[in-house]
Amino acid sequence: MRIIHTSDWHLGQYFYGKSRAKEHQLFLHWLITQVKQHQVDAIIVAGDIFDTSTPPSYARKMYFNFIGQMQALDCQLTILAGNHDSVAMLGESKTLLSGLSTHVITHVHHEVSIEELAQKLSEETNNEVNQTESPSKLESTEQVFAINHANGQALAVICAIPFVRPRDVITSKVGQSATQKQQSLQQAITEHYQKLYQYALQLVDNIEKAQGSRVPIIATGHLTALGVSMSDSQNDAVRDIYIGTLEAFPSSAFPPADYIALGHIHRAQKVGKTEHIRYCGSPIALSFDEAKQDKRVLLVDFSDNYLNSVTDLTIPCFQPLLMIKSTLELLPEIIEKSLKALSIDSVNNHQSDIQADDEKQSNNTVWLDIEIAQSDHLSDLAFRVNEIVADLPVEVLLVRRAKKTRQQQEQGIATENVTLNELSVDEVFSSRLTELDWQSDEALARKSRLSVLFKQVALQVTAQSNTKQSELLDAAVSEELAQVKKGESQEHTEKNTVQTSSSKSEPSE
Repeated sequence: MRIIHTSDWHLGQYFYGKSRAKEHQLFLHWLITQVKQHQVDAIIVAGDIFDTSTPPSYARKMYFNFIGQMQALDCQLTILAGNHDSVAMLGESKTLLSGLSTHVITHVHHEVSIEELAQKLSEETNNEVNQTESPSKLESTEQVFAINHANGQALAVICAIPFVRPRDVITSKVGQSATQKQQSLQQAITEHYQKLYQYALQLVDNIEKAQGSRVPIIATGHLTALGVSMSDSQNDAVRDIYIGTLEAFPSSAFPPADYIALGHIHRAQKVGKTEHIRYCGSPIALSFDEAKQDKRVLLVDFSDNYLNSVTDLTIPCFQPLLMIKSTLELLPEIIEKSLKALSIDSVNNHQSDIQADDEKQSNNTVWLDIEIAQSDHLSDLAFRVNEIVADLPVEVLLVRRAKKTRQQQEQGIATENVTLNELSVDEVFSSRLTELDWQSDEALARKSRLSVLFKQVALQVTAQSNTKQSELLDAAVSEELAQVKKGESQEHTEKNTVQTSSSKSEPSE
């Protein structure tokens, strides 16, 4: 059996006001090609399908079109909700999509005990299983199920755990400290994994009796595992505080499944130096911090129903990003060197015909984040930078001062040189808090609560703003994609016209 492990698509993301629609469309096209080329049996998407709880309509269209194309290829899908996804939005179509060989798991179900699951499984085994029935008939919970071959034989058992929201697994208790709440959440998540794994073992047992061979158990998760390397995505950090997610889940607390497909961290990596617990990372760079990462999906092979190999399938870079750190004087030289290096890397990394075709369709303009190491007051900094890059194949999305300068500004040094557009919302609020006197323990606790409350409000306002922005940009993106299709259609028509004219002009024998 062969699966592809992917996660954190963030369909519908707007990046400093720029739509990622073309990049996501090219990625999905590339992914479909990999499914065909490697004869993949199933895909697991480990959370964060969408970037917000209210994704634009073009993002939903991409999602449903992709599912339809997978159905045509007899490739099954398991889709897990992440912390960015709306449980309600994903849940509204899950029943319909189940008819397209797609399992959508929106939230955890903790109300059933292991004993009840075992009893239910036993009853199903006694009452339903006979010589002609498929082992998949043993499925009896939304989170534990078999994925099957076209001939009806079970290929694997999935323990599908989406993003775990505290309210789904624990009840808040009066007087609990933040540490105690974290410990309670970790214990509850551990118990949930173990409960589903025990049920999966019994399901595997029954499948083995029915078809004469063992099948592997594949678990999933959308969380932060202990010891992983994270990207500095501020949006993820704000969202984590808002929903009260677990800070880090120890790898030793995972059950001994054959493979554990994780999402939430955007950098591909192994967990706890293991081969079978993996993050695949996001398919495109979702922040400038991720610009230098090679994005990938993981091709997971099982031989004799045990994990055999995990292979990286490197995704082409459809939209290059660059983070430039320089003084204003050296900026032209550094940008030129960076663009040359980027061009060389692109040639070395993308050699196949399919990748070359995808690259032609992508945007060749490089998006820049420029950090200027200059503390002098320059009210026309953005204007000067744009003048410097005017003749280069780049677009400047962000201009800011160096981190050291910003730290001085936070400490109240040289604040007269700061312009508001250089500061994030959090930095503005933090700067205001530093002006007040926080001496006593009570005052410090109040400061901490204010910071958390502010992040919650900022998140809600950002979500509302994104919704309005998505409605405005959705029409623009749809029109742009329509123009691309129209251009392709016209090119095809012109080619046919030329061929027809050519054939008519040839003398008849």
